[in-house]
Amino acid sequence: MTAQPVDSRLRLTILGGYLGSGKTTWLRHQLFDGAFGNAHILVNEAAETPVDDTLLASRAASLTTLAGGCACCTGKNDLITALRTLCDQRSRQTATERGSNQVILETSGLADPAAILDAIRNDGVLVHHVRIAEIVVLVDALNAADQLHSEYLSRAQVESADRMVLTKVDAVPDATLAAVIATLKQLNPSAPIEAAVKGQPFSIPELPSAEPYDLPSIAAGEAPIMPTKIDIGDDIDWATFSVWLSALLYARGDDLVRVKGVFATPAGPLLLQAVRKSVQPPELLPPGATGRKNQIVFIGRGYEGDDLRRSLDYFSRS
Repeated sequence: MTAQPVDSRLRLTILGGYLGSGKTTWLRHQLFDGAFGNAHILVNEAAETPVDDTLLASRAASLTTLAGGCACCTGKNDLITALRTLCDQRSRQTATERGSNQVILETSGLADPAAILDAIRNDGVLVHHVRIAEIVVLVDALNAADQLHSEYLSRAQVESADRMVLTKVDAVPDATLAAVIATLKQLNPSAPIEAAVKGQPFSIPELPSAEPYDLPSIAAGEAPIMPTKIDIGDDIDWATFSVWLSALLYARGDDLVRVKGVFATPAGPLLLQAVRKSVQPPELLPPGATGRKNQIVFIGRGYEGDDLRRSLDYFSRS
């Protein structure tokens, strides 16, 4: 009987999901539970100053950061280069040296997984050395209704998924959860739907019957969502910054899709995250977890770093 040839290609899992869907939290728990073995992690962030890589570094066997552009468009060349490098390294290793052939790409929340898939398939090298294992898309149950109604990209991510993971399901009523699930099944009938709370598996309860949302037609051509960064000086303490941020989110939270960063406090570095007008409880990180303290990334429409900095300075003096 002829032995089947061993598939030595890299197995790439694309982890997608809209801004604030909880990709890093979910992936941290997956790595802790050994779900992806000793996979190499590629972390893509649209902002020049990455944050998520520092949260995954302690869990990942090895990690590469791709910052300053989405892997589906402006950062595509960096992604292709990183994958080619991994393929080249693997080709020069013996079978016993290779270890895991798994690679996980945590995409930016602004990335279209289908465009990444096309880029790999259209590359003369990667098409022979990389196999797409799965596209996993996380969906924020708390904000899904708004995102699916207004954001073309949110729908495109759902439509590209091989598997969907609903997050923050404990924060919504059963009727809302049922409507979200019905809408996801309408957009992508073939993808199974799971749930997670704070990164850990969660059993979806028995839900009432619900109709999917009546989604309006939207095009891809609206004003782009862009990242901007501000550095927080030593003259701004956590209490002042948190009050200013709350006021900013109240006034313009619909345009500010995502906030994340690490703030230095006397108790240690705090991980700060917000999605639209909802601020997550800050997480105290281990000392030395990151060297990029007090650099906060804002992702939204109509924001400029200089304007945000002037606003914070004015608030701190008033």
